Amino acid sequence: MSLLRNYLDKIRPKFEEGGKLHAFKSIYDGMDTFLYVPNETSKCGTHIHDAIDSKRIMSMVVIALLPALLFGMYNVGYQNYYAAGALETAGFFELFFYGFLTVIPKIIVSYIVGLGIEFVWAQWKGEEIQEGYLVSGILIPLIVPVTCPLWMLAIAVAFSVIFVKEIFGGTGMNIFNVALAARAFLFFSYPTRMSGDTVWISTDSIWGLGNALPDGFSAATPLANVAQNTGLHYSMIDIITGFIPGSIGETSLIAIAIGAVVLLWTGIASWKIILSVFVGGGLTAALLHNIGMSSINWYEHLVLGGFAFGAVFMATDPVTGARTECGKWVYGILIGVMAIIIRVMNPGYPEGMMLAILFANMFAPLIDHCVVERNISKRMKRLTHKK
Repeated sequence: MSLLRNYLDKIRPKFEEGGKLHAFKSIYDGMDTFLYVPNETSKCGTHIHDAIDSKRIMSMVVIALLPALLFGMYNVGYQNYYAAGALETAGFFELFFYGFLTVIPKIIVSYIVGLGIEFVWAQWKGEEIQEGYLVSGILIPLIVPVTCPLWMLAIAVAFSVIFVKEIFGGTGMNIFNVALAARAFLFFSYPTRMSGDTVWISTDSIWGLGNALPDGFSAATPLANVAQNTGLHYSMIDIITGFIPGSIGETSLIAIAIGAVVLLWTGIASWKIILSVFVGGGLTAALLHNIGMSSINWYEHLVLGGFAFGAVFMATDPVTGARTECGKWVYGILIGVMAIIIRVMNPGYPEGMMLAILFANMFAPLIDHCVVERNISKRMKRLTHKK
């Protein structure tokens, strides 16, 4: 590593003012601070920093997402072979590599388009390349159907990076979650490609792997079955392990739980937000089930669809979520309540987590403002009482 550090220090003058490669200084700074913790962590004001900067945090989130990604790849192959009736003749690696070949192009497109826009934006503004898209770049492919075309994914990524992130000032300044905004763009722009019973199973053969399924092959998610009042059609074991149709990274509760442990152990995610999302969702689901508005039990709502994935990886976004400790409880409960209400009361849209989190993103600043004002008011009353 010292050789790499010495090489980077040696070529630094070429990227400084007056150097031959000065125009690419933002790219150099971005790579340098990605590989090594920067010596300068703040340019103005008085702050306290430790040795972990935002790039290290983003990298840890990516690591926490790996179990969901790897299982998602395997499940893509599993669902294809299961639909073709060829599951018994396929091995583990055959299923996994088929899923790998199906999913990896989406990740590549996501990063090429997203980081490409960030490179151009940084050069235009003369700033360092920002690190926020390290997480969004892998989140976006994980929350879309496996049949989502690459050109649609590229358009959604470009829209989200430009109009949801960069136009507001870049990493740390966006109001809405970038990955969820990309999915919302796809859902409302191309609804037939993002919902229904024909988007969850890969139907093509790739390099001799997988099976070519008939055009229009359909397989509904458990939530879609519930919305159609036809039952879950899947055992609770399959739902928890993740062997069900759904978005690439959202099906396995076990993989999501492993990611949650990583985020909580490293202190990156707030346990208050995660817990409050499940509490708010569970109580709302129990209430609606008891009054006859929901046909499934409260705990089934918590393990179906993108509820758990959203609670762990989306709701805990430190940029778009509530930041005050009391506000985190309110923010999480709001997400859980809204997600279940949307699911139960809108049969045409069985998955409500995306809209619930985006809705809560909008109110997060107001929640924090109310908490801060309340604390100020309480302190003023105590001071007045002492006098």
